[in-house]
Amino acid sequence: MPHFESNGATIHYRIEGDTGAPLVLLSNSLASNLSMWDLQVPALLAAGFRVLRYDTRGHGASSVPTGPYTVETLAADACGLLDHLGEARAHFCGLSLGGMTGQKFATLYPERLFSLVLCATAAYMGPPDLWAGRIKTVEEGGMQAVVDTTLSRWFTEANQQRLKTEVASIRAGILATPTAGYVGCGAAVRDMDQRESIRAISAPTLVMVGALDPATTVDSARLLNERINGSEMVIIRDTQHLFNVEEPREFNAALVDFLVRHR
Repeated sequence: MPHFESNGATIHYRIEGDTGAPLVLLSNSLASNLSMWDLQVPALLAAGFRVLRYDTRGHGASSVPTGPYTVETLAADACGLLDHLGEARAHFCGLSLGGMTGQKFATLYPERLFSLVLCATAAYMGPPDLWAGRIKTVEEGGMQAVVDTTLSRWFTEANQQRLKTEVASIRAGILATPTAGYVGCGAAVRDMDQRESIRAISAPTLVMVGALDPATTVDSARLLNERINGSEMVIIRDTQHLFNVEEPREFNAALVDFLVRHR
């Protein structure tokens, strides 16, 4: 498994596709790993892109350095991955925490982007007490203490029944997330406020959101859409937070259409 060193962390990544094809960098949500993108990779490869996935620090096969982390650090990890591979630019697609990382990446490293796709994410997730409470719950009870409530936010009840294999895989990923990794990245979410800085984003941007998402709501997506000049917005009906798994065909169609137009 390929790894590289970044700011005191060892980051695991996977790259697929033809050398020289446009690169799409995928950034995972909190309490997941790079396998959350399994349903996107075939569509992206078929459309002529290379796909670069990585496990955010504290997640998957990446190391768990002492936290708390910041969105600046997470964005620097993503930039360091491009440097490590000798890639000048990429299309960046992030979901939830990955989208928060993408927002910061776009303001700190605008010259490294072809385009930006922000999925099921927000510029601000306050109030801080909400995340402080969630962090405390995990510190005291581990990931088992939050797995059921997390799944209820990520999938509609109907999709939990319809997609039992996929949900079981995601559940296993949540439970496998190191407590310290969740806490470190949770602090980054807690302390983040990008509501003003996103006005500076200049890359072509697509904002996507699940119509029923109770965590990063349609209103949160609209704020991104309104403040990022020229951005587009897509709402996927009958889905919640992990809508790339709930409705992969619709998600992939919107993603590939946008990326092809900004190839």
